[in-house]
Amino acid sequence: MKKERFIGLEWMRFLLGLYIVIFHTMHYYPETKGWGHLVTQVGFFSTSTFFVLSGFLLTHVYLNEHNEMREPARSFMVKRFSNLYPIHIGSFLLTIAVMSLIPYLAIVPEDAKTSALFTIYDVNNDMGQATPNPLHHFMSTGEAALNVVLNLTLLHAWNPYYLTFNPPSWSISTLFFFYMVFPFAATRLVRLRKFYRAMALVMAIYLIPTILVSLYTDYGMPETGILHRNPIIRLPEFLAGILLCGLYTRRRSQGRRLSIGKRWALVGLIVVSIAIAEVLLTKGHVWYYFMHNGLLLPAQLALVYLCLFMPMPKRASITRFATRLGGASLPMFALHVPFYIIFSRVERVLSGEPSLCMAGEFRQCFDAAGPISIWYYPVFLILTVALCVVFQEQFVVRVRNWLQRHLLKQ
Repeated sequence: MKKERFIGLEWMRFLLGLYIVIFHTMHYYPETKGWGHLVTQVGFFSTSTFFVLSGFLLTHVYLNEHNEMREPARSFMVKRFSNLYPIHIGSFLLTIAVMSLIPYLAIVPEDAKTSALFTIYDVNNDMGQATPNPLHHFMSTGEAALNVVLNLTLLHAWNPYYLTFNPPSWSISTLFFFYMVFPFAATRLVRLRKFYRAMALVMAIYLIPTILVSLYTDYGMPETGILHRNPIIRLPEFLAGILLCGLYTRRRSQGRRLSIGKRWALVGLIVVSIAIAEVLLTKGHVWYYFMHNGLLLPAQLALVYLCLFMPMPKRASITRFATRLGGASLPMFALHVPFYIIFSRVERVLSGEPSLCMAGEFRQCFDAAGPISIWYYPVFLILTVALCVVFQEQFVVRVRNWLQRHLLKQ
């Protein structure tokens, strides 16, 4: 039986990837001060929705009509590992290379202090804003070696103290844990009869750690890092996506569609939830992780569910284009940091005296580097999308196929 395709989910996961790029980079532009936070302060909504979407899509693709795995758990894990690892290792190596090169170029003064060993301890309190310097940390040789091993084994999301090397890649580590849980959790969750009760329970469980941290800590270490990225703490988002797929499949089998009124109700839920989050995030640190870990989950589920009903385009070329953009979403999560470092330095050189570089006077050219401008930001976004599409199709797919050929035949 051919599985239903959802063009809306392809567009959505592309836009989620694009938004996370904006979330992590737009604030560097001086022109955005005063209004940029209104665009980016709910950037975590993107990652959480992506986790929900992952649970939904895996359930849709890998479970059959009897709610059983279509293939053995080992085969499933090999395929998921083969898809994740090339993205992670490619972005990891690129980031290390960029961070090692930047101090030698020293295009801006702070570049001289750039190091792959530099990190920042995770807190979510006044110390993080008023006196950030005590949170700056250079890893020792032993720490660096340990964190290299954690990165190479996709375990780096379990470090609750700080993010290392390519910070956004923690989401890949967390996804890998979700994949390990999937064969055991999905077949059980989709068989539940009371989906809404199960969903409410998942949401309540998700909020418990945040409530405990808000009651008994000041959002210091390691609790901030645990709430932010610990795979067990973030697991409810993925499980909610599995439950959502079960609900959708059951409603579809009953011939139930989403009426226009209900679609607008879901749009209203999403808009109101984000508007409330924008306001509450200005009211103190405590609200950040309540929004981050649970309170926005209904809006994230609503967004995924709403996108299921976007009609397929009549032109196959549009479908192919959307699929290519959707396929580049995870590379966008993983690669935008090194891409931005490269782009911003090139932009500074071009806004200074690039003719000096053409004449071979590189040191003088770098010393004459100018400022970055928000007017070039769309160029960065377009280049990032294009490069991620190429990276996915020319690198990830090839390495994935090679890994599957060798690992599945064992």
